[in-house]
Amino acid sequence: MATATGTRDERLDARVTREEKEMIETAASLSGTSASDFIRMATRQAALNTIREHEVMSLNEEAKRVFVEALLNPPKPNQKATAAARRLKEEIA
Repeated sequence: MATATGTRDERLDARVTREEKEMIETAASLSGTSASDFIRMATRQAALNTIREHEVMSLNEEAKRVFVEALLNPPKPNQKATAAARRLKEEIA
């Protein structure tokens, strides 16, 4: 992922309404940045938040209990799992 301090040589265009543009320009001015920098920073933060939301698994209490139980006491592999492991070993070897 590109860092905020990297060279900015890529371009991203978006069409906005007049009201959206005015709101962005006002927010940028209040933040002491240009509209371009404001859009870049806000969009980057929104992208990071979206990525994090999809990387984190949220479980209810019952699902947490089942998950931890499976980690601590995994079931014995069935025939299909054993056969798959054998095939993998043969392919790797």
